Amino acid sequence: MAVTLEIDHAKARAKAAAAAGLPVVPQAVQGPIRRNKWGILLLTLSIYYVTPFIRWDRGPNAPDQAVLLDFANGRLYAFFVEIWPQDLYLVTGLLVLASTILILTNALAGRLWCGFACPQTVWTDLFLLVERLTEGDRRQRLRNIGVPLTPKRAVRIVAKHATWLLISLATGGTLIFYFTDAPGLLRGLGAGNFSATALTWIAVFTGTTYGLAGFAREQVCTFMCPWPRLQGAIWDPEAYTVNYRDYRGEQRTSAKKAAELRLRGEAAGDCVDCGQCVAVCPIGIDIREGPNFACINCGLCVDACDGVMAKLGRPRGLIDYESWANIERGRSKESLRNRLLRPKTVGLAAACLALAGTIGVAFAMRTTATLSVQHDRDPVAVRLSDGSLRNAYTVKLLNKSASPHRYTLSVGGIDARLSIVGGDGVAPIKVAAESSESLRVTLTAADAEQKDVVFIARDETGSTLYATDRFVER
Repeated sequence: MAVTLEIDHAKARAKAAAAAGLPVVPQAVQGPIRRNKWGILLLTLSIYYVTPFIRWDRGPNAPDQAVLLDFANGRLYAFFVEIWPQDLYLVTGLLVLASTILILTNALAGRLWCGFACPQTVWTDLFLLVERLTEGDRRQRLRNIGVPLTPKRAVRIVAKHATWLLISLATGGTLIFYFTDAPGLLRGLGAGNFSATALTWIAVFTGTTYGLAGFAREQVCTFMCPWPRLQGAIWDPEAYTVNYRDYRGEQRTSAKKAAELRLRGEAAGDCVDCGQCVAVCPIGIDIREGPNFACINCGLCVDACDGVMAKLGRPRGLIDYESWANIERGRSKESLRNRLLRPKTVGLAAACLALAGTIGVAFAMRTTATLSVQHDRDPVAVRLSDGSLRNAYTVKLLNKSASPHRYTLSVGGIDARLSIVGGDGVAPIKVAAESSESLRVTLTAADAEQKDVVFIARDETGSTLYATDRFVER
């Protein structure tokens, strides 16, 4: 079965609201989904604001911040994980894994990430809470649109924007803490001792948070975020997304008229067209009009509708997390089916496990030292006066450990004399802790034979590194 995600009514509603000068003003709602969203909001914000201040002992001469993006020194730290530029393939793998998990989540429950844990959703919810506490709930805020400004209302507006700016400042400042020592920068900010660069980035991120969460809000989710555009390609009718059970709700009529119709034995839908599902929607759409690319699957309309159904003594679930395939089965009077386990989701889950396993193995097998060799290109080989052939190479030793090492360099696979240019023969090469050493070496062979050559570096502990290159004739 196929269905096209509807976008026209979302665009029309946005244009009509903009033309009338009416912003989307969602109404507060209570219910289990709203409580879950508050819990996730508290959890995610706590993680974001607290993480830079968590300490992690990595030994002497190493930063003790648990999560640190130390771009100046080319390091990414996350608790016991330390990523060097040479390990960026692990970061790439994690990004691919995260994308695959997001696609799997979409196949199971649509835009669940968008509705519950996306930073735009979390901070918008927080800003809306501040707005309700300072200016009142939806009715009051709608009444205030276009009316003369009073001193009392001016104070409320100033309090709202001041709180928004404080939250934005805390958000922008915390983001900077991930790139430097958080306690040190915080003390510097308190003492007025900070760099212009840090101040600039704090101002940029503060303004971004203030603008996106305070004003753009649903426009970010509907028009700026690329994820809704992908919905048309990966939307799955078997995914449990927020949907309206129209086979139960139609025809819409008032509760009084529905009771009269039922007394006469005539059919009446459960939907009383109260509009609560639209009023609480942070995007401002009407889920009863069908699947919508703008819906972030937050489920607040489910709480609103369930509350109305409870007051009317009718079963909950008129709007619910339900697959579109089951909606169509309900229309046809077929039995509903749960198809969360299907080839697509099983395959995506297997892909996630395979990617996670591969990344884990790659992380476990990575070493604290690497050896790389690059052959000189101009010239690639030199014929000496005695008839022997010389090739030159740049050898790089990287020591990622917290202690210095001494390496002895040798070659295998070829009968050639190794010399370090500008060095003392082949004396041990000293590589300081968390640093690298580059040196030029030459191989001189009496027999001009083209073959592979293996460079071998052994440290004082007996650990051996290998790198293969080519000895060429010309």
